[in-house]
Amino acid sequence: MRAHHFVLAGALVLAATAALAELYAGGAVVEKATAKGTILTDAKGMTLYTFDNDGDASSACYDGCAKKWPPLAALKTDKADGDYKPIARKDGTMQWSHDGKPLYRWQMDKKPGDITGDGVGGVWHVAKE
Repeated sequence: MRAHHFVLAGALVLAATAALAELYAGGAVVEKATAKGTILTDAKGMTLYTFDNDGDASSACYDGCAKKWPPLAALKTDKADGDYKPIARKDGTMQWSHDGKPLYRWQMDKKPGDITGDGVGGVWHVAKE
């Protein structure tokens, strides 16, 4: 009888976790419910950001910018998943986008849940659903 209680409790924990985070873009992007609303993270829980200087479905962040703000890499074989689409970068690589906005990580975020890139330069923002 007791084993059944543990199994049921484990199933409830898994269901609750699934309700707080949804996977998209083949698991590359997670929509995570937080006190700041639903934010986007990568598969490791690192916060994703958007850049005001980007065009629609095109990145303006290369070289030194891309070292500080690594693009969320996609493969050429990745397929669109709702609002998430892989876009081509001018350097020949692919990057995930959300609603046409390229997605990036921030080099100063050290652990899942960090959001130290929000507001940097007045042009970087936490990506939100």
